[in-house]
Amino acid sequence: MLMRSYEMPWRSPMELVASAVWWGAALGTLALTPATVPQRLALPLLAVMIPMGIMRARQGLRIIGVRAALSGRAMEKITTRRLAQLASDPDMVVFGFGFEWQPVHSQRLYELAKVDYRELRIPPQVLRLLGYVVEPQPDGEIGLPYIQGVEQRETLLARPLQNFEGGTLVVGTTQSGKGVCLGWLITQAIRRGDVVIILDPKNSKRLRRLVERACADYREEDTFLWFHPAFPEKGVRLDFTFNWQKPTEIASRIQSILPPDTAGAFSAFGWDAVNVVTQGMVRLERRPNLMKLTKYIEAGIEPILEETLKRFFEELLGRGWRTNPDLVRLLEKARKGSIKSPSPVASAELVAFVEYYERHVHESRHDKAIDSQVRVFRHNREHYQKITANLLPILSMLTSGDLGRSLSPEPFDASDERPIMNLEKIERGGHVLLMCLDSLPDPAVASAIGAMCLADLAARSGIRYNLGGHRRISLFVDEVSNVINQPLIEIMNKGAEGGIYTTVAMQTIADLAKRLGSQEAARMALGNLNNLIAFRTKDQPTQEFVNETFGQTAIHNMKVGRNTARDGHLGDFTLVESTQIAEEFNELVPTSLLGKLPNLQFFASVSGGHLCKGRFTLLDPGPAPDEGGTAEAAP
Repeated sequence: MLMRSYEMPWRSPMELVASAVWWGAALGTLALTPATVPQRLALPLLAVMIPMGIMRARQGLRIIGVRAALSGRAMEKITTRRLAQLASDPDMVVFGFGFEWQPVHSQRLYELAKVDYRELRIPPQVLRLLGYVVEPQPDGEIGLPYIQGVEQRETLLARPLQNFEGGTLVVGTTQSGKGVCLGWLITQAIRRGDVVIILDPKNSKRLRRLVERACADYREEDTFLWFHPAFPEKGVRLDFTFNWQKPTEIASRIQSILPPDTAGAFSAFGWDAVNVVTQGMVRLERRPNLMKLTKYIEAGIEPILEETLKRFFEELLGRGWRTNPDLVRLLEKARKGSIKSPSPVASAELVAFVEYYERHVHESRHDKAIDSQVRVFRHNREHYQKITANLLPILSMLTSGDLGRSLSPEPFDASDERPIMNLEKIERGGHVLLMCLDSLPDPAVASAIGAMCLADLAARSGIRYNLGGHRRISLFVDEVSNVINQPLIEIMNKGAEGGIYTTVAMQTIADLAKRLGSQEAARMALGNLNNLIAFRTKDQPTQEFVNETFGQTAIHNMKVGRNTARDGHLGDFTLVESTQIAEEFNELVPTSLLGKLPNLQFFASVSGGHLCKGRFTLLDPGPAPDEGGTAEAAP
C-alpha cells in the first residue's frame, strides 16, 4: 500500500486536450440547441461538459505550472532596506526565499533524473501569456536550474530566533553563496541590536560595506569597529589579555593559539612558561599583555624574579631586610663568584636572593608564584629554550612592529590615538567588531589572531555564564578551518548558555580535519551545531555529512512490463501489459545534486529537522566606504 498518491508531472499536459474536447462539445451543443438538440437534453449534457472542461483545464494548467519553474530563477538583488522590511520581526531569522522540502519534491527530482529536463521547459512566451513572471536562470550560470524549480510557489523562509541558539553551520564551495548568507544573517543581527563579532580571514570588501551600511542604518555612529593586521593605523587596538578572573586563564588563551598538532608535553611546557611569568607580574601588580609576556619568556624570568623576591623579603623581614646578616654574607659570596649562577644574565644580587630564599626561608612561608619562578630560574637555559621553542615564534608574530602595538596597547602612549578595546568593553558598548585576519599573505598570523580572539571570547562566555550575561552576542566565523581551536569548540558546545549565537562557515570537512588532526575530530566539532545551511559542495565526505543530516524518504518506482506470445495456430496472439508501483527508501536529497546547486541556492536543515530548499538574493550594500571607513547614509 502506497503511503501517498503517485504523480507524474513531467509529461505533456494531455488534460488540456481533453478540456478542449469537452469545451468544444459544450459549444457544439449550445450551437445546435434547440434546432437539433432538444433543450431538455442539452441542459444535462452541458451540466456534465462544462464542469469536466473546467476540471481538465485545471489539471492541465497544474502540469504547466509545475513545469513552468523548471527554467529556474536568475540571481536577484535587493537593498538592505528591503531586507529590513522582510525581517521586520526581531524574534524571527529570515534566510532567503524558498519552500519547505517534502517527499513529493524528492520524488520529482528522482523522476527528472531519468529525462532531459530541457525538453520539459515551457516556452517563455506561453508562460507570459498565462500570467507567469518569467526570469529564467541564464544558461551561462553554474548549476542546474530545475532543483529550485520542482516547486513553483516560493515564500519567505523564516524561523524563530530561539531556534538558532544551538549554532549554525554554513557549508559550500568557493563562490557558492556563503558570503551572501553571512551578509543576510549579520545584517539582521546588527538590526536586532546584538553585539556582533565577525572573523573574516579573507578581508571581503563587500562584507565590510554591508556591515558598515547596517551600522549606519540601525546603530549609533561609533558602533562599527574594524581591525586589520595590514592596516593597523586605520583600525582599533585590541587587548585579548585584559579580562580574566584567574591568572591561569591568560596561559590557557595563549596555549590555544599553538598549532593543533603540537605534542601534549610541549603544549604543557608552553602553558607553564606563560603561567609563571603571568603569576609573577600579577604578584607585582602589573597587568600582563602579549609584549610583556614575550619579553620575559624570551629574555628570561630574572627581572621579574628579582623584583618579586625584593617585595617578598620586605613583607617577610621588614624594611631593613637588606641588612640581614645571612643575606649580606650570601651577597658577598655571590659577588666573588663563590655561588654558581644557573643563568649567565643573572645579577649577583639575584643569585644571593635565590640562595637565601631556598636555604633560610621555611617552606611554610614559601610563595607558590616565587617557587615557580625559581624553578624556571634553575632550569637549564638551553633546554628551557628548546621546550618553549613552539611558543616563541607564535608570540613573536603577534608582537612584531605595528601589530604588536595593536594587540598589546599601551594606554599611556599619547602619540597613539586609536581606541583601545577589549571584549568586555565591546559587549557593554554594544559594538560591532569586524576582524579581517588577512590570511592570504600571512596565514600563520591570521590563525593566531583569530584563535586568540576566540580564546578570549570563550573566557568571556564563562564569565557571563557564572555572573549572568548582558546583551546577546552573535559570533560569525568565516573559513572556520583557519582559526578553529578548542575554545571555539567550547563556544559552540556551551556558548548558548552564555548568550552567544554562533554561525560558522567552511568549505569542506577535509579542511577542518586537516586543522583538527582527523575527520572524527572534525565531525565531533560540527556535531555541536544544530542548524545546517548547505550550498554547492563537490567534496564527497562533505556531501555525505550533509545528507546524513537530511535523512531518507520513500520514493515511488514504477515498473512497466509488456509480454507477447503466440502459438502455432494462425491468428492466435497474446499481449499482456503490466504496471507496478513500489516504494523504497532513498535519500531525501540525492547526493549527486548537492554538487549541482546554482550559486546562492541551498538546502537547509533548521529547527530540529525542518528541511528547506531556498535561495538568497544579493544584498546591495550601497556606495563603497570613504577613506575613513564610514559608509554614506542609506538612500
